[in-house]
Amino acid sequence: MNITRENVDALNAVVKVDIAKEDYSDKVEKILSDYRRTANIPGFRKGHVPMGMVKKQYGKAVLVDEVNKLLQDALNKYLTEEKLDVLGQPLPKPQDNIDWDADGFTFEFELGLAPEFEVNLKSKKAITQYNIIADDKMILEQIERIQKQYGKLVPQDTIEKDSEITGTYKNEDKEIDNSVTLTLDKFKGKATEKKFVGAKVGDVFTLKTKGLYDDDHELMHALKLGHDEVHGLDIEVTFTITEINKRELADLDQELFDKLFGKDVVKTVTELKAKIKEDAEKQFIQQADQKLLNDVTEYLVENTKFDLPSEFLTKWLQTAGEKEMDLDQAKEEYEKSEKSLRYQLIEGKLIEENNIQVTMEDIKNHAREMIKGQMAQFGQMNPSDKELDDIAARVLSNQEEARRISEQLISQKLLGVYKEKANLKVKELSYENFVKEVYGDK
Repeated sequence: MNITRENVDALNAVVKVDIAKEDYSDKVEKILSDYRRTANIPGFRKGHVPMGMVKKQYGKAVLVDEVNKLLQDALNKYLTEEKLDVLGQPLPKPQDNIDWDADGFTFEFELGLAPEFEVNLKSKKAITQYNIIADDKMILEQIERIQKQYGKLVPQDTIEKDSEITGTYKNEDKEIDNSVTLTLDKFKGKATEKKFVGAKVGDVFTLKTKGLYDDDHELMHALKLGHDEVHGLDIEVTFTITEINKRELADLDQELFDKLFGKDVVKTVTELKAKIKEDAEKQFIQQADQKLLNDVTEYLVENTKFDLPSEFLTKWLQTAGEKEMDLDQAKEEYEKSEKSLRYQLIEGKLIEENNIQVTMEDIKNHAREMIKGQMAQFGQMNPSDKELDDIAARVLSNQEEARRISEQLISQKLLGVYKEKANLKVKELSYENFVKEVYGDK
C-alpha cells in the first residue's frame, strides 16, 4: 500500500491511496474459506461447497468490504501520523467504474485543512468587564418582597391601592371563566386602577381586553387562554370581585431570619441586608461572566482573520447530515455555520496554547457541587459524600450530560484566560443599570 498527498493550496489537499493485491488477498481468502465451511447451499454437504462457487457468490462483496475497511483504516492512520488538522471528513473523489477484477486499486480523497493563524487577546479598544452590585434600592425592595411573601392576609371591606383582589373573569362567547388573584399595578392603564379603588366584594366590572395588561402573557394567565387566542384579542370581559385582602408585612424578627437562612445565621436587619447583598451579587457574577464571555467571543470571531476551505466544506455539508442537501442548501447551511466554525477553531487554539485540560475528576467534582446546590434548595443542607457520589455517578452515566459539564468547565477556564490576558476595563454599576445598558430599558 502506498499513500501520497498533493497540497492544492494552504487549505486544500488530495490524498491518493494505492492498494495492491497483496494488501487484501490473504484476508479475502480467509473469509471465503470460512464461508465455505459454514455455507448452506442446496445440493452440497456443509463444508463441501466448491470454492469456485463460493467465490462466484460471495467473492466480489467480500473484496469490496475488505478493501473499504483497509482504505478507511489506512486513511485514518495516515491523518493521525501526519498530524493533519482536517476540517470535516475526507471526501472521496467520484469513481464511476471501478474494475473489481483488477489486481490493485487507486482511490483519491479531498481534504479541507485547518488554517494557520494567530489569536490576539489584546484588543485596541478595551472590552468591558462588568462588576454588578446590589444597591440599597434593590436590597430594600427584596426585603419588602420577603416581608410580603411571609406576611399574612387581612380581609378588607373595600379595595385600596395596595390590595390583593381575587375575582373571576367571564365571557360566554369565548367560554372564559377563570378565577385569579391580582394587584392593581398589574393593569396597564391608570384609569382601570382608579375604577377599582373603593369597590367591594360582589361588584362587577366590564373591561376591554385590548390594553388591559402590558403584555400578552399577563392576559393569557388572567383569561386562561393560549398565546394565539389572546394575540390581538379585543373583546369585553366581566370581572366579579370575590375577595379583598391586604397583605400585612411580616416582622423582621429572628423567627423570619431563621425561616430564611437557618437558625441564628442572621440575627439583625443589618446582617439581613448584608446576606441579601452577598447572595444577589454571587448570582450577578454569573451574568457578568456570561456577558464577558459573549463579548470576548464576538471580538475574537470578528478580529481573528483567516481563510477557510469554503468550497470543500460546502461540498462536505451536502453529505454530512442525515439528509443529503443540494448545492444551494449546503451553501446556505455553510453561511449559517461559518461563524460557529471560526470560533471552534479559535477556541481550539486558545485551549492548546494555554494548556487547558478538563479531567474526569474535574467533571465529577463539578457535578457534586451542582448536585449539592440543588439539594440545598430543597432543604438538604448536609448530604453525605456517598449520596453525592452516587447521584453524580448516575448523572455522568449520561454521556450528553458529561459532555455538557465538560464544555462548561472549558468555558470557565477560558474565561480565566480572558480575565488574565485580554484588554479589559472594569465597570461597576447596579443591576438595574446593567440591565438598561446591556439589554435596553425594558
